[in-house]
Amino acid sequence: MTSKLLTGLVAATYTAFNADGSLNLDPIGAHADLLVRNGVTGVFVCGSTGEGVSMTTEERMSHFKRWCEVAKGSLKLIAHVGHNSIGDARALAAHAAKSGADAIATVGPSVLRPATLADLVDWCAAVAGAAPETPYYYYHIPVLTQLRFNMAQFMDMARERIPTFAGIKFTDENLMEFANCVARNQTNMLFGRDEVLLSGLVAGADGAIGSTFNYSAPIFNKVIAAYEKGDMAAAQKLMTRARDSVQILLDFGGGPAGKTMLKLCGIDCGPSRLPLRSLSLERVDALRARLEAFGWDDIRCH
Repeated sequence: MTSKLLTGLVAATYTAFNADGSLNLDPIGAHADLLVRNGVTGVFVCGSTGEGVSMTTEERMSHFKRWCEVAKGSLKLIAHVGHNSIGDARALAAHAAKSGADAIATVGPSVLRPATLADLVDWCAAVAGAAPETPYYYYHIPVLTQLRFNMAQFMDMARERIPTFAGIKFTDENLMEFANCVARNQTNMLFGRDEVLLSGLVAGADGAIGSTFNYSAPIFNKVIAAYEKGDMAAAQKLMTRARDSVQILLDFGGGPAGKTMLKLCGIDCGPSRLPLRSLSLERVDALRARLEAFGWDDIRCH
């Protein structure tokens, strides 16, 4: 499979929960509208940003179904079906395909981890086989999974074992390895480190998947536009501003702070689910003040 299914910015979406911790599907329509309005091309649902591993299989199925209904015709949708249980991963893959997902993706199992690259590829092949007509992406995020196999070698093996293999969501800073994957020139390579997106573009990324595209897509689209025009000086200047905005997110703890930043754009996804801790009211006020001092209004989604 060699088509470039995903290009541009793909938002790794947040999952909305009610105050009591239950799943809330209501914000999805408005969330999708915001992304389309701000030039996002697709969504990556129930990944690490979306707290997918903290959701039940049934919740994830409901979430996939609703996002597929809303995104159809306006956003490409990739459903993250990774799970430590291969049976649940296969069930999620089959359900996502039936619901109309454009693609599926998995991290590898991260508690009982594969000992060899061949074991990982076999596991991915078994999951992908549950959705035999749906493009499959591997989600490489070694900082979370501790799976540090060489992805260029993974690609060579995956093309032999997985007929639907479409590419990799590469969330790591190893740009040499990323470039080696791009050099294979037969798959859809998606970069997953928002704060160094320009480096990913130079290395040959077809597009990018990231959490900050939920609320800061305009500045990242400007980075891409400047790079594609060949104006590297402008691209670097814009990337510096984008990176500074990401640093604010990191300074306030990452994921839960991202939900707050999305709320400031008009989409309330509620609290984070334990073990993540939502920001206190005092921290929310401090984050808002930091963003206002930064001048965030001119780069955020509206």
